[in-house]
Amino acid sequence: MGSPFYSFRRQNNIVCLKFFLIVLFMGCISDRTTNLCSNQLIATPTTTTHLDVTSALEALSLDGYFSFNNNNHAAKDFGNTYQFLPLAVLHPKSVSDISSMVKLIFDMGSASELTVAARGHGHSLQGQAQAHRGVVINMESLMGPQMQVHTGEQPFVDVSGGELWINILHETLKHGLAPKSWTDYLHLTVGGTLSYAGISGQAFRHGPQINNVYQLQVVTGKGEVRMCSKSKNADLFYGVLGGLGQFGIITQARISLEPAPKMVKWIRVLYSDFSAFSKDQEYLIASENSFDYIEGFVIINRTGLLNNWRSSFNPKDPMQASQFDSDGKTLYCLEMAKYFNPDETNVIDQVTLTETKNTFLSSSYEH
Repeated sequence: MGSPFYSFRRQNNIVCLKFFLIVLFMGCISDRTTNLCSNQLIATPTTTTHLDVTSALEALSLDGYFSFNNNNHAAKDFGNTYQFLPLAVLHPKSVSDISSMVKLIFDMGSASELTVAARGHGHSLQGQAQAHRGVVINMESLMGPQMQVHTGEQPFVDVSGGELWINILHETLKHGLAPKSWTDYLHLTVGGTLSYAGISGQAFRHGPQINNVYQLQVVTGKGEVRMCSKSKNADLFYGVLGGLGQFGIITQARISLEPAPKMVKWIRVLYSDFSAFSKDQEYLIASENSFDYIEGFVIINRTGLLNNWRSSFNPKDPMQASQFDSDGKTLYCLEMAKYFNPDETNVIDQVTLTETKNTFLSSSYEH
């Protein structure tokens, strides 16, 4: 396979079983409306009416703007379970827009009952990016500093919290670099995935995305703009990363990079037995010289999905996916990838074949 990262072409309707459960669990333990200003960091209560709040928001001097009507899109998310209509949506053009708005709400006190939620691409599951009668921040409109790629022994990229990971990949590849850890779907914002964890098939080797961040710029619940890292404002840094939006709004991030591979060897293996599936996955993750990407997921073949799959590994008694009687069955899939450069093709073919045989020939795989 000639693409540097095959995840460009992944089918987005496949759910990674283990990682989906992690994200779902994280969503369930949080308040249904994961909002920055619901953390009781509130000034002395004052009596505030709905009209007062709207007037105060309209009076703010902003580079961007508020929308008070036709905001139904901000009351929906990927989970499609909760729908909370906000009072307003902020479309910021600068970090100061976010800071000014949050500070205003903080100064109003708890009597305003306003909550704030940062929204990226809206892939939350339980309304975390919604704010019932509050303010939703459309982070994709944030005009941060232009993306800057820094090369050297420890390369990194500085990006806006509203930047999409797909854009980061395109830009860093121009320098022969790429982030170390990904999510399966790249059309998500940096601030959004870093507020959860950012888990994919590279996590077993590099950790989730939150383990590969050097520095953050954050707007706190008081409207302060603060820089934080492992050595500066560390409590804020670790609180915001994976904090579900409860400790601040990520407006900028410095992300670790590594040399990007030129090619990828991609293998899929199907199982009908969960025990064999999970055993092989654990074995591969624990192996030192295993693959660079390992992910497991569950599928129900009711759409002819397998008919579009190419056979990547042929056992002694091969069975093509198109011939596999699986309609309506629950199947388990291991997806692996080995990164390499063109001059390593022959070696990589032998290594992946050997590793695959050692792992799977003793298992009851189907493909």
